[in-house]
Amino acid sequence: MKFDELLAVSGLPGLYTMVANKSNGLIIEELKTKKRRFASSRKHQFSPLASIGIYTDDGDTIELKKVFRNMNDQYEDTPPPAVNAKDDDLREYFEDVLPTYDKDRVKVSDIKKAIKWFLFLRENASGLFQEDDKADEMDTSE
Repeated sequence: MKFDELLAVSGLPGLYTMVANKSNGLIIEELKTKKRRFASSRKHQFSPLASIGIYTDDGDTIELKKVFRNMNDQYEDTPPPAVNAKDDDLREYFEDVLPTYDKDRVKVSDIKKAIKWFLFLRENASGLFQEDDKADEMDTSE
């Protein structure tokens, strides 16, 4: 599995991969249970994780993939706080992971979602971060 294949689906918990595309929605597979279901495009919005970015102070964005990589690199020294931790603790952790994040535009709910997704992927998609590191090394060597 690659990071580019992961989807967040509005109104549904967890993360998914797309199995098939239909004219009125997608057939998706939940990462944890491998259960497949149809998600209507009338009811849900589909966001590939590869298209999500975090705002930075310079007005640009940084890919969520890079934020997750920073979180993974610092996991042993600075593990993420619980999702229900105090807002100040969440912001302090995120500042350690991404010092240039835009404190005005990135909401606490965004930080909670990023931490939640990161922990979910770390638990349910073992090797995802190592695979992406290898793929990035191959891309830069070409």
